[in-house]
Amino acid sequence: MTSDEAAAAGVLRLVVRPGQAFTSGSGVRTDDVPSAWDERTTLTTMLDYVRDTVHAKCAGLSDEGARRAPLPGSPLTTISGLVSHLRWVEFSWIELTMLGRPGQGPWTDDDPDREMRIATEIPIAQLLADYREACARHRDLVAPLDLDAPSRGTLPWRTEPVTLRWILFHLIEETARHNGHIDILREMADGVTGM
Repeated sequence: MTSDEAAAAGVLRLVVRPGQAFTSGSGVRTDDVPSAWDERTTLTTMLDYVRDTVHAKCAGLSDEGARRAPLPGSPLTTISGLVSHLRWVEFSWIELTMLGRPGQGPWTDDDPDREMRIATEIPIAQLLADYREACARHRDLVAPLDLDAPSRGTLPWRTEPVTLRWILFHLIEETARHNGHIDILREMADGVTGM
């Protein structure tokens, strides 16, 4: 679809370039260029950027569009499900793994993907607000920790701890990967691209 065709069809196309901010109803999107070049600032800036990209990609999306599951082989792959999943991924890695806190997400042994399943019952605005709140809480929780701080929680696949550095890298990778999924699902839902 050309730019003229998109405009005629009412399709929104947004391009955010480095140094610019994206403004949506939920606030201003973080720039991906850090304010300083030390490792921690670079990691946390990139994590905030990919977190904010979730909100940018969902701006103006209807609940129906967010709940749409267009992939026959992946009925849980919805924008709502991915936003919920990202919220609970942050909880799991920061609170359970890094800090070793007790707790339980929405998943169970019988339904390990429950965070994606229940998301279709929650308005996308609420899922995004919950995700933003969780991200702010996790940003505050890790702020006083050294990047080399070892995780205190248990990991089912290894006996040695991971570090905060590794967890931040992992959250950047996972959030960016799911942003790609959200991007494709959003275009399939209502034709909006380029956020």
